[in-house]
Amino acid sequence: MSDPPKSFMRQFAHTRGRVRSDGVEFPLDTLVQCTPLGQASASRLALVQRSVIEATRSPISVAEVSARIGVHLGVARVIVGDLQADGLVAMSDQTSSDGPDLRTLEQLLADLDAI
Repeated sequence: MSDPPKSFMRQFAHTRGRVRSDGVEFPLDTLVQCTPLGQASASRLALVQRSVIEATRSPISVAEVSARIGVHLGVARVIVGDLQADGLVAMSDQTSSDGPDLRTLEQLLADLDAI
């Protein structure tokens, strides 16, 4: 087996082996957008963090961040959480929901099962 290229870096090295951010947990469909502070700080960040800032100039989900910068979902979640804790990205508010409540969804499922 050949040695990996010199630029190769294990993905979890970006997070110093952490699988969770020290910040709040959030779903993978949470929308993320860089803040003005994030844009101003981008040149001083590590390459992977800078890639997240560039990818989030317009709102995208954490899952999309993962795909765009080419890292594992868990790695993207940790990096985004760290950037959010530093005020470099903002996440959509997960406390409000425009969709139906759980009871309505359960009733819909029961009605569909009855068909």
